[in-house]
Formats: sequence, C-alpha cells, structure tokens
Amino acid sequence: MWAGNICMEDVASRHRGRCRVQFTRPASSMASEGASQEPVTGAEIIAQALVAQNVKYMFGIVGFPIVEVAVAAQAAGIKYIGMRNEQAACYAASAVGYLTGRPAVCLVVSGPGLINTLSGMANSNMNCWPLIVLGGSSDMDQETMGAFQEFPQVETCRLYSKMSARLSSMETIPLVIEKAVRTSMYGRPGACYVDIPGNFVNQTIKKGEIRYTTCCLPPPISLADPLEIEKAVSALKNAQNPLVIIGKGAASARAENTIRRLVNECKLPFLPTPMGKGVVPDSHPFCVGAARSVALLHADVILLLGARLNWMLHFGLPPRFRPDVKIIQVDICAEELGNNVTPVASLLGDINAVTQQLLDQLSSWKYPSYTEWWNNLKMKRKANEGNTKALASQTTLPMNYYTVFHHVKQALPNDCIIVSEGANTMDIGRTVLQNSLPRHRLDAGTFGTMGVGLGFAIAAAAVVKAESPEKRVVCVEGDSAFGFSGMEVETICRYNLPIIIIVVNNNGIYNGLDENTWNAMLQAGDPTSVAPPVSYLPNAHYEKVMSAFGGKGYFVQTPEELKQALTSSFSEKSLPSLINVMIDPQSDRKKQAFHWLTRSNL
Repeated sequence: MWAGNICMEDVASRHRGRCRVQFTRPASSMASEGASQEPVTGAEIIAQALVAQNVKYMFGIVGFPIVEVAVAAQAAGIKYIGMRNEQAACYAASAVGYLTGRPAVCLVVSGPGLINTLSGMANSNMNCWPLIVLGGSSDMDQETMGAFQEFPQVETCRLYSKMSARLSSMETIPLVIEKAVRTSMYGRPGACYVDIPGNFVNQTIKKGEIRYTTCCLPPPISLADPLEIEKAVSALKNAQNPLVIIGKGAASARAENTIRRLVNECKLPFLPTPMGKGVVPDSHPFCVGAARSVALLHADVILLLGARLNWMLHFGLPPRFRPDVKIIQVDICAEELGNNVTPVASLLGDINAVTQQLLDQLSSWKYPSYTEWWNNLKMKRKANEGNTKALASQTTLPMNYYTVFHHVKQALPNDCIIVSEGANTMDIGRTVLQNSLPRHRLDAGTFGTMGVGLGFAIAAAAVVKAESPEKRVVCVEGDSAFGFSGMEVETICRYNLPIIIIVVNNNGIYNGLDENTWNAMLQAGDPTSVAPPVSYLPNAHYEKVMSAFGGKGYFVQTPEELKQALTSSFSEKSLPSLINVMIDPQSDRKKQAFHWLTRSNL
C-alpha cells in the first residue's frame, strides 16, 4: 500500500481549525451566518458526517488516498488507532460495534488494502455486528483506465456487507454516511461499505452546497405477535425439561436485565453460548454450562434467545437434541425463524422487549425446583466440574491446559473483558473462565475466525480506556492464533493499552512437538518433508515481541512462575504485558461425549 511522498505536517495544517464545523445545523442557519461560501474538503465532510452520526472510533492503516481522512477525523474528535494490518483493523472496528452498539470505522486504502479488509467484513456480518468500512479508491475520472490500485471494490464488498455504495457527489456525503450507519444497526446488524473516490478527498466545495442530515434515530423496537407469545408461554408451562439458551444476540440487544428477571422469577435452567456468557452470570446457580451435552440432549422445550441453530448449536438436530424438542425462537431477523428446526412459537422482535412480553404473560409461574430434570442437570454439572478440577490439580510438568486455566481464573477480576481464540485454548477457556457481565467475552464467534484476538483486544481496550480506565482486557491466545496478528503488539504498546496477553504455547496447531523430538526429527531430513504440518518451532519466546516494544514479557514453565507473572501483570497498571506459558505439546481436552469438527484422525 503505497503512501507516496506525503508530509504529515502539511496534511495536518490543511485541516487544523476547519474540522470543528458542526454539519448538523440547518443549512439556512449556516447561510445566515455568512459561512455558506467557505470551502470545505471531502475529507472534512466525511469526518464531520461521522461525528454527526455519533461515530467515536476509527481503526485503519493510512496511505494514498485516505491519509487526510484520518487526520480530519482526529481533528473532529474521533479517536484514531493506527494498526499494522487491515484485517486486524477491521476486526477491531467490528468489535467496537458489538461492545458499544454503535459502529466504528475501518479506514483502508484502495485495492490490496480493501481486499485485506474483507475477512473482517465477513466476520462482522456473520456475527451481526455493526461496522462501517471506508475505502479509498481510484479517481472518478480514471475509471477503466488502469488507475493506481483500481479494483471493483463496490461490487466485491456487496458479498460481505449489508450495503455497498460509492460516493457519487461531495454534496451528498453526509446522506450516504447516515444511511451506512443506520443500515449497519437496523434489523440484523452488519457491515456497510462506502467507497471514497481519491479525487474527493482534497477537492473542495462550498459549505452551503452540502446536503446536511441529523443523527439517525436508534433502531426501532418491535414486539412479537401476541398469539405467538401465548404459544410460547403455553409450551414453557407444560415443559417437563425446559431450557433457556442465551446467545450473543441477547448481549447485543442489551437484554440482560429482563433475561435475568426471567431466569430468577421463573427458576429456569439456562445455557449461555460463548458470547452469551455474562448476560446472566456464569456463577448463577441456574447456569448449566457445565452440563451442556445433557441439557441439549434431554431438553423438551428450549427458549432460544438471540442464538441461531447453526453449527455451534448442532443445527438443533439429533443426535445432540431430542427429535421431538419444541423450540421457542426469539430473533430480530425474520429469515432466521424456522432455520433447520420448525419452532413451536416464532417470536420476531427485539429480544429485550419480547422477553418482557414473556414475563408479563408468565406472571408468577415458576418451574419447580425439585424435579428429576434439575437433579440430572445438577449431577452432571457436579461430575464435569469434578473432572475439570482433577485435571487442573495435576502437578506434572509441562503443565496441561486445565492447570493453566485454573490459575488464570483465580487471577481474573470479575469485570475484566476476556478475549479468547485458538483451538483447545478457546474451547477449554469457554468452560473454565467465567463471565459475570454481558459483552465481556469476545472470541472466534459464528464464523470461527482465527486471528481476531489482538484486534478484538485492542478495540476492547480502547473502549475501556475511555470509559472505565481501571478495567483490564485479558487476551488468552493459542500460539497459532497469536501468530496471525502478533505485530499488533506494537500497536498495543504504542497506545499503551491495558491489555494482558496470555499465550498458551503447545508448539503447534492442536498439538506440537517437544524440543528433543523436534531436534531428533530434523536429523531425518528437510523440515518441509518430515515436520508435521501442525507443528511450530518448540519453545518460541513470544514474550520477547512484547519486550521489544517496551511492554513486559514473561516466559513461564511452572504454576509458581505463572502465578507470579499474573500477579505482576495485574498490579502493573502502566504497561501492557505478554505471558508466554509453555504447556505439554500433547495436552488435550478432556474426553467429550460429542465432538465439534474433530473428524481428523491426527
């Protein structure tokens, strides 16, 4: 991504003092003040249009032709975080959308820069998170001529977004930005792309010619059909083995207060999906996350709150579910209702509002506390927790996953945001590391995307630093996952973000080799022929990446060293840190009754 010979001081001086104009005032008022003839650049119009839509964060990598857009955004009061890769920048911007409910911007250059961003756009769409991507592109008068990095960006982005549009005139920039922000939030949230012709960035027009607009309204609140509510209430009251499944859609909808009331007042067992954790605290006595397989297999009525019956919930089909299970589906997207399983009640609407409707109709009904269903769930939960505790208490070295997570769990503050990715690292972390608050867990999500961790952590830390300075972000990564965007450690240190990275290092993908086995193997021939495809260099010192940029790095091999590193990292408020934890390369999950995507015989 070529940036050309750009003098940043010159760029800043062109925008200094001009980006504070508020475009939300009526044009007639501005004209009466004699300001309608003042020239304004396209970059300034874009920045102020974003401010008018209450956009507060921008992530990206600057270069030709969008440097001035980033500078104008900063001058207008938007926080700009420069990343090391467009993919990570897009992951970060999308995570802000989930955490705050308002989209952030990913700003990227044309051609390869935009293409690098597509993974983040797809991930945002799959997770249903609001996101705005602004991409520089070739000048309008150079289309089809072989312009620098010319590429069919608008057409490409249509596959990855809810809306994809190219700015056609400078006068209408605020209208297009408003529609992109509104579209990203309304209905099922997702990504929206706006293409910026390069010649628009520094071109000027008179302020009086701009078509101004106000901030879009919050997404409208819709209620479910009362007849469907009656069906749902009847099914719940007649259930022998009821179960509530809480998805990240419930977290996105800010429905935690009503869902907690539903669980508490109706005494219902609940199972959170990974990013639904914390809507009701994992420590709640009605949480049956530790008895997941039994809960899914034997529930006869399931209230599905903002979760989809996709691969993560095994499509709602046997053998993981009863063939005759009755699904009560609550979702904001009509097209999702009835996907894979025909629901007994289809509750289309805002999850928070619909849950309140259910509460109103359920009145004082409670599911009995002493039933065979509750006894079975409690027994299975206790057995699984005992198995996990036994694995965590093992004292052999190198450590296993459960020993590591046991000590991490003890060190975590209740209000920290947990970011997690990797194979076993993420899967085991989902069951061991608990959440007490909603929207405090970010992981690979619906798309199963690896490489999201550091981008998500940077986004979470940027929000935390602005809103809750004492809160910490803990990013728990497998060594493979860390490698996708490890250079973002420099971004973390540059902005001094309150992030603790824990790399659970097993020397490979799924599993690796110890140092002795690796060295012996190399004697047998070229690594490209003999090294297992899942293996990495043993005992890699990832912590030195953090140290290289001024953060604090720890190389950990024993439980005592891990506890010391965790204590030191949480007490050190002024430096990011990375704890590189060596574990047994052959460490694995405890035996699973049902496996996810584990057909490989390796």
